[in-house]
Amino acid sequence: MTARQIATDLPYLRRYARSLTGDQARGDTYVRATLEALLQGDGSLDPGPSPRVALYQVFHKIWNSTGATLEPEVQTTPDATLQKLSPTHRQAFLLTTMEGFSDEEAAQILSVSRETIVKDVEAAHIDIDAALKTRVLIIEDEPIIALDIEAIVKDLGHEVAAIARTRGEAVALAKTHRPGLILADIHLADHSSGIDAVNDILATYDVPVIFITAFPERLLSGERPEPTYLITKPFRADTVKATIGQALFFQS
Repeated sequence: MTARQIATDLPYLRRYARSLTGDQARGDTYVRATLEALLQGDGSLDPGPSPRVALYQVFHKIWNSTGATLEPEVQTTPDATLQKLSPTHRQAFLLTTMEGFSDEEAAQILSVSRETIVKDVEAAHIDIDAALKTRVLIIEDEPIIALDIEAIVKDLGHEVAAIARTRGEAVALAKTHRPGLILADIHLADHSSGIDAVNDILATYDVPVIFITAFPERLLSGERPEPTYLITKPFRADTVKATIGQALFFQS
C-alpha cells in the first residue's frame, strides 16, 4: 500500500475509529497508533486483500493488542440496555454498514469466519432495535430525503419530533422539542448552514448529532473539530440505523 492509498482511506478509518470509541480524540489515538506501527514496521500489510481491507486489518491488530492501554481512565458509561451490544457485534455491524465492506471483507479484517460476521450483524440489529427510544430532530431541506430519514427513524421505534429546513427553524424547533438526537444536513434551504444550526443548538444543551451530507470532505478536513458521526449521501438505511445506534450508545 502506498502513502497515497493510505491518505485516501485515512478519513474513513478515522470515522470508523471514532464510531467504535464514541469520541474523536480517542478514535484518532487508535489511528495514530496504526500509522506509527506501519512506519516502524511493526504492522505488516497483507498483500492479499484490497489496500483498504489491509489497512483496517492493521488497525484491528493495534486495537486488539493495545486497546486496554489506550483507553482513558474515565470513560463514558452507556445505558445498561445499550451495553448488550458487544464489541464484536458492534465491529461487524459498523464494518458492513457504515464502512460498506462485504461480509467476506469484514471477516478478513476481524480474522473470523463469514458465518460469524453474519451472526454478529444479526445480533447487533436485535440489540440496537432494543435500545432506548428517543425524539429525533431532522434538519434537511430536501423533502424526499427528509421523508426517507423519517421512515428510517420511525422504523427503529424512535419519534420524529420535527423536520427543519433552515437554520432558524432548526434552532427554534430544538428549543421547543428538546430532541434526544439530531440528524443534520450541511446545506439548507435558505443557503444557511446545518453546521451553524447545530452549533447554535449545542450552545444551549448537549445532544448527539449525526451529519448526513454529500460533502463529507468539508467535515473531515482536520482543520476544525470534526463530528463524531458522519454519513455520506447517498446513504443506505442500514448505515443510518448503525450510526443512530452508535450515537445513542455513547450518549451518557
